[in-house]
Amino acid sequence: MTESLLQIVYKALDDKRAEDIVVLNMQNISLLADYFLICNGNSDRQAQAIAREVQEKAQENGYEIKRIEGFDSARWILVDLGDVVVHIFHKDERAFYNLERLWGDAPQLDMPAAE
Repeated sequence: MTESLLQIVYKALDDKRAEDIVVLNMQNISLLADYFLICNGNSDRQAQAIAREVQEKAQENGYEIKRIEGFDSARWILVDLGDVVVHIFHKDERAFYNLERLWGDAPQLDMPAAE
């Protein structure tokens, strides 16, 4: 079930042209979620469009959105889907927070290209 959610979210990110999508396997590392998806948009508007697409596609497929934070400011939008947490950054903020380095011990997953 989590793997299909991961595919749905990844495709939603790709469809809205999210940049530099990274998938971290957080199992055995964090109690917060099994997977983190990290990406960025080039503007506030694009970051919000990416978050909306993730929300719509997840709900269309029967997944519950636990919460969304940071949508209005659009600098770092967090979409909590339970086992999958999506971090959508404005490109200017991503390097500052550098979650990939913070969670550097988490293995990165290669996702197949979305069709």
